[in-house]
Amino acid sequence: MSHDVTPSTDSPFRSEPTARDQAPQFVLPLVVRIEKTAPPARTDALETAARAVLVMLSDERSVGDGEWAEAVRDWQDARIRKVVRRARGAEWRRAEGLPGITVTGKSAEVRVFPPVPLDGWPKDLARLQVSGTDLDDPEPPVAADGTAPVLWLNPDLDMSAGKAMAQAGHGAQLAWWELSDEERAAWRDAGFPLAVRAADPARWGELTTSGLPLVRDAGFTEIAPGSCTVVADHPALR
Repeated sequence: MSHDVTPSTDSPFRSEPTARDQAPQFVLPLVVRIEKTAPPARTDALETAARAVLVMLSDERSVGDGEWAEAVRDWQDARIRKVVRRARGAEWRRAEGLPGITVTGKSAEVRVFPPVPLDGWPKDLARLQVSGTDLDDPEPPVAADGTAPVLWLNPDLDMSAGKAMAQAGHGAQLAWWELSDEERAAWRDAGFPLAVRAADPARWGELTTSGLPLVRDAGFTEIAPGSCTVVADHPALR
């Protein structure tokens, strides 16, 4: 699923045109492994995708003079786009052969790749399907532990798993940007614990006006432009 998000003036996540639209556009590719006989649980896939974004942002290759740093900077200077595609079998093995990082959850595997130009995908990723990422939770997820970051999803929006994975990644990225270096290091050293949960409908309005990082979708796919999709509730930001 493809889209971007938004907080303030000249934000990489605005639905209105901004100066960032003039920059070359890049996208962060994420590939989720969905085998026919053993698909991952939906919530685990969302959480694993969010952690994969954080792993990419914090990787030594993505910062300073690292081999991915220029691509990451170019991506963050323009719109922040993420696209989730699915793979299985030989498709997954080919994806694993490309430079990137595989992040594993309880049942989910997500591989994140350094940003690529919007029209410059590697062919082994470009041929993967965006649709068909519908996943289910075999059992309702347990209540989130308030001591770890929670990415609260808008309970009024019906999003495919692929769309929701990208949105969770956006939320994690916004939280990362808001943290101090010390808070980032602590989160990374703990293994990026986080939960993704649908918010209580009665609490959603309060969350969106709380001052916590808020994702507004640009509306390229599935939902209306400007829709609030995720609130990133990190304990350090409360």
